[in-house]
Amino acid sequence: MRNLLLILACPLLFAQAKKVPARIFELSPPGQAGLAELPGLIEAAMRRTYTMDLPEPVHRLSDLPFLPPGRKERLDLYVRHGRDLKVRQPGVLFIHGGGFTGGDKAEYRSSSVSADLARAGYVVVSCNYALGSKSDASVWPRNIADCREAVCWMRANADALGLDPARIAVAGGSAGGYLALMVGLSDDRTGPGGDPAAKHSAKVSAVIDMYGVTDFFKHGRGDIPGVPADLQWTYLPARQADAGDPPVLILHGTDDTTVALEQSELMVAALARAGVDHEYVVVEGAPHTFDLHPRGKSWTRTGAVAGRAVSSSSETPDVRGVTLEFLARAVGRPAAR
Repeated sequence: MRNLLLILACPLLFAQAKKVPARIFELSPPGQAGLAELPGLIEAAMRRTYTMDLPEPVHRLSDLPFLPPGRKERLDLYVRHGRDLKVRQPGVLFIHGGGFTGGDKAEYRSSSVSADLARAGYVVVSCNYALGSKSDASVWPRNIADCREAVCWMRANADALGLDPARIAVAGGSAGGYLALMVGLSDDRTGPGGDPAAKHSAKVSAVIDMYGVTDFFKHGRGDIPGVPADLQWTYLPARQADAGDPPVLILHGTDDTTVALEQSELMVAALARAGVDHEYVVVEGAPHTFDLHPRGKSWTRTGAVAGRAVSSSSETPDVRGVTLEFLARAVGRPAAR
């Protein structure tokens, strides 16, 4: 494990071995503070001193409830150092992976991506959702509904978060990529996990899919449990694309042995047929489960934006820049502090 960099008078430090930069600080012990305390916690964090080795720290408020009483799932909020809650910023919901049976909102990938986006100025939330056996009918579509609820929670608390409720994106990796696509492409009222009586909309303005499954039939998973045969297609993101969908960014590595590149290619083809703005970034040499700084050699980007073909490439595998450029186009660039 890397030696942890020393900090002066900091709150609880979150750092994971070898991967997560030691720049995520808990604003409060998990589960012991809510949004009402957020302004004071941010102000207190501003008074602390951080070493020059830890520029641009990101702060996290962990284990906030967002589902009905009795549900154990929680979400985490990420904000950049010095955040002014009076300035409305665009937001991003990140959804963790884990094959629909495991994973957590604070796993390496979730915390790394969330910190990167928060550091860029976005209001970032990372949520948990219903997990269970792939044969457990009670999990579907509750997992999708939980992610929609996280979007609704963001809108319901937009004032406290300093969030622009009209500019929310959803992102996720692997199983989370699938869920992000379902939240973004299927109807938030009538689609799987939708709630026609919801007080707040779960619609989003952009989707980031990181190597997610888009067609279970071609992935070898089989049917969604508990769903009638004539409705199985409604759970396939590649079958949900239509002209009213928000722009989509897809990230996938050529060395992924868990989810085949074909899954993303199916999604790209469906988006192209529907005339949806989309960007497809293929990272040469990247495996499954990467953050915005994957191992690999390079990347290439193709797609269509506003009816025009796009194409670019990089001689490095890092995808943070291309992801932030996509978000800037889709939901806007965060305002200065």
